Amino acid sequence: MEGLKSVADTRKLSNGVEIPCVGYGTWKTPDGEETVRAVVSALQCGYRHIDTAQLYGNEESVGRGIRESGVSRQDIFVTTKLKNTEQGYDSTLKAFEGSLKRLGLEYLDLYLIHWPIPGMYKENWRQVSRDTWKAMERLYEEKLIRAIGLSNFLPHHIENIETSANVQPTVDQLEIHPTFTQKETVRYCQDKGILVEAWSPLGHGSVLENETLKVIGAAHRKSVAQVALRWEFQQGIVPISKSLNPDRMKQNSEIFDFQLTEQEMKAITDLGEEGRTGPDPDNISF
Repeated sequence: MEGLKSVADTRKLSNGVEIPCVGYGTWKTPDGEETVRAVVSALQCGYRHIDTAQLYGNEESVGRGIRESGVSRQDIFVTTKLKNTEQGYDSTLKAFEGSLKRLGLEYLDLYLIHWPIPGMYKENWRQVSRDTWKAMERLYEEKLIRAIGLSNFLPHHIENIETSANVQPTVDQLEIHPTFTQKETVRYCQDKGILVEAWSPLGHGSVLENETLKVIGAAHRKSVAQVALRWEFQQGIVPISKSLNPDRMKQNSEIFDFQLTEQEMKAITDLGEEGRTGPDPDNISF
């Protein structure tokens, strides 16, 4: 983390590709002008890492926002994710082509399998995941994607991919926030050189009234949101923050001028594992 002073500063993935240390997310931002404006505003605030997904239904607007921002494409790190119903070798290749077309891009910086799918593909899920990964490896080898990775994959899902992988996952994007730390999965990924990203880094707002975070924030003259994002950042996690308000976007980017103590980090981590806001990766069926 030494030397990282802004959301545009980068970490290195295991394949050498540089990824900005804080991302801007677009989940639940509807397709249309709202998403275009949000992406333009985020890039004007200094973000250089834009995260979307086929499932979000807003890839076209994200692409428009990137083009209308005036920021050079090579300076922007763009992630999208494969929809669950499109998993499998041939369908992954087709889905990727659709995402690239909607985004209006010639290549992607990062492509993720959005979820493991035991709940959807039942006893066949292991083979479907491996076939999907083979298609992503092909796209990576054809240089249409700079890095490939996973989202919401727990250790047993990752191990399944690795049984036949030629290219190891570079990223696992997980729901992580102060009341759902997923510390065991984070440790597992980091031990394997897989960069962890945090979606819903504020627990969909559920952590904003937490008294522990309020006390720590007051000590540093920072908001609860800034404390939560800094807690993730200090673990080596890349938080994917989201706001439609440019002032809040800017505030969420201002996490580089303070440091949480070891005691504060532990106090936040000790808030626990009971605050999941999204689906269970072993049971999701959409």
